Amino acid sequence: MASSLHYNEFPLEKLPNHHDSDDFMNYSLSNPHPQYAPGSPEERYDRPGSSRSPSDAKAGAAQYRSSSYHYGADDDDRSPVDAVPYVDSHQKQFGYSDLDIDRTPSPFPKDVNDKPDAALVYKAADYGGARPASFQDLHVAEPENRSGLLGDKTPWAQYLSDAKYPLEQRIENKKRGIGRQKHPFVVWILTTIMASVFIYELVVNARAQGSPVSFKPVVNPMLGPSESALINLGARFPPCMKLVEGLPVDTQIACLNDTANPPDQVCSLEDVCGFGGFHNQAPNQWFRFITPVFLHAGFIHIILNMIAQMTASAQIEREMGSGGFFILYMAAGIFGNVLGGNFALVGAPSTGASGAIMGTIAVSFVDLFAHWKYHYRPGRRLAVMLIELLIIVGIGYVPYVDNFAHLGGLLTGFLLGMTFYPIISTTKRHRLIVWSLRLAAIPIVVVLYVVLVRNFYTSDPYAACTWCRYLSCFPSASNNHCQGCVI
Repeated sequence: MASSLHYNEFPLEKLPNHHDSDDFMNYSLSNPHPQYAPGSPEERYDRPGSSRSPSDAKAGAAQYRSSSYHYGADDDDRSPVDAVPYVDSHQKQFGYSDLDIDRTPSPFPKDVNDKPDAALVYKAADYGGARPASFQDLHVAEPENRSGLLGDKTPWAQYLSDAKYPLEQRIENKKRGIGRQKHPFVVWILTTIMASVFIYELVVNARAQGSPVSFKPVVNPMLGPSESALINLGARFPPCMKLVEGLPVDTQIACLNDTANPPDQVCSLEDVCGFGGFHNQAPNQWFRFITPVFLHAGFIHIILNMIAQMTASAQIEREMGSGGFFILYMAAGIFGNVLGGNFALVGAPSTGASGAIMGTIAVSFVDLFAHWKYHYRPGRRLAVMLIELLIIVGIGYVPYVDNFAHLGGLLTGFLLGMTFYPIISTTKRHRLIVWSLRLAAIPIVVVLYVVLVRNFYTSDPYAACTWCRYLSCFPSASNNHCQGCVI
């Protein structure tokens, strides 16, 4: 590399008269060539680290003295101004101490070299001659090759290559909240669909009752459609899905356009359930395990759910990828409805994506416990998450919302979160535990699905658990103290 600076970088106002050789001598920190006079052409041409031989230095000095650029018989007339900081036209001082270049004074005449920006000008104004040799040491940094970073891969390829990806980089990405992808595409699509469906709900209720929000015969506490409208649109309602003792097919319930209490407009259960009826067979609208995920009971319900979905659920999708997120989201939402169909009041319709969102929140717990030391203040975060969980459980007691959907989604989220969420393992023991849980999680989910669906269609859930209904029902006169079938 180029030689180091051999002159003190004094402030410009302290620069001595460059014609005063005594003051000029004070600028020299060292004289690496005592055989040359300080500041002489020989000394300039033979700096430490230079590839020139002494004979080359003398020849260069002789050529310098004989050139038209030399303006004095003695080299003491040369100014050392190029070796000190200069001041530009804006009076801002610049120094060269941080630049790894040769500070060899310019061999160009004073009328070029002594301009305010002379240190810049003389480098370009070589008049077609040879540039100072110091320029051969200048380097330009090449752009960093980032083609191998994780963000250039698809989520599925990233999932398969997590073990090969540098552990330190994975830990750093975890601390910074960087996941497998940048945008939560599935969350955006689901949110758009749910908002559109809710608008359709309001339209249906407005056509039936003249108002998008039901205030008669009873007020919907979520500020949304009536109970009959929610059933007709696909809410989870066991009498539409199977034969329920106490609610036969010929049961008369309030029509969608009823606004009186007690109702003066009644329809058969088959008409209210809609979707083409039962076709003279037992009710079997199994799809009501799925459709409630996209329905909401009112403005309050959908606003709360979409806020959670666009924040907590969106972050989970970024971290685990769209594929695994979609599987977990739908599995949690459907299982929540299966669990609620078994143990919630059979005469109470239920809607909402709360179970699916709870599944994604469960993944946040998996992330927190698996990466405890990588999170900022994990204890405080756990406390906040537990408080939020209690609030969600409290909301589950509101009509048309089901705590069993919340609890079922939470359980499924824990199990599938272990399977699809990218967990960082720093030891073989930790990796063995993680993979053991992953291999056990999916069979457990499948068994729970099979057992609960079978129990829903063949058994009496109340006989299996007489107290479970209180997890989603607050006893009152309006619901017969959570006993029997209530509509």
